[in-house]
Amino acid sequence: MTERCMICGEVTKYYFSKSYTANKYWDELDVDYNRCSNCGFTFSLTHQQLSDKEWESINARAHNGDEIDIKTKSIDIKSLSSNKPPYGPMAFTLNLLAKNSIIQMENALDYASGYGTLAKLLSKYYNIKLQCYDSFVQEPEPLIEYILAEDLQRYGLVINSAMFEHVRKREELDKIDKLVARNGTLMVHTVVCENIPRDPGWFYLTPIVHTAFHTNKSMAILMKQWGYSSSIYSPSAKSWFLFKEGNPLIFDLPLLIRDINVELQTEFFLHKNGFVDYWKGF
Repeated sequence: MTERCMICGEVTKYYFSKSYTANKYWDELDVDYNRCSNCGFTFSLTHQQLSDKEWESINARAHNGDEIDIKTKSIDIKSLSSNKPPYGPMAFTLNLLAKNSIIQMENALDYASGYGTLAKLLSKYYNIKLQCYDSFVQEPEPLIEYILAEDLQRYGLVINSAMFEHVRKREELDKIDKLVARNGTLMVHTVVCENIPRDPGWFYLTPIVHTAFHTNKSMAILMKQWGYSSSIYSPSAKSWFLFKEGNPLIFDLPLLIRDINVELQTEFFLHKNGFVDYWKGF
């Protein structure tokens, strides 16, 4: 059976395999990865073939076990930082953009927020309140404003950190975009490469729940399909901000970003009409 790319619809072919050994987070699993011949998007065919119940179980064990280790401080901070979003720089970047009226935090959602680390930092250090949603969180933090699935709406800013690599189906990706207002902004944190390494030892394959890997081309295609016309990238936050075609700041962004960079005396942001293809390595 020919597997089509969930991004561009072209044919995918077997790329490589990886064997996961059992640990306290997951059971042993042999995984086959396919790669799109057009856009380079790479995904786990094995994970796509799991039942929804099996996938939910793997996610719940991985996410909740990870959170327990963080709370009890029994996790290696070096291994933690290699596969976790840079929450501190992300919070600083969000506040910086909000102070310059480039994004509006008053109508923002952290979708797939986990246990609300970003929301905690924004509240503690910047007095910014952020709504959160995550379907895999079993015991929500009492100080975090979680909302139910039925209460989700459209938002001026949707934050999506470390979810793109967990997606098994195209409709799961499209759910994210459908939450963004027609003139809104989508913030994305994930690893994007020029070409996905054909390497079972690649660091981003370490968590068994990482199943989908984007290239610059696949992200550019997805961005166009969803109706985003401009983007900025923050190297320190390792995050992209995608702006809808109807966003009123589209034509002002180059000047606004230049002024921030001049003020900070560094190239803190990069701007491009289209997708900022920052990462060429791997």
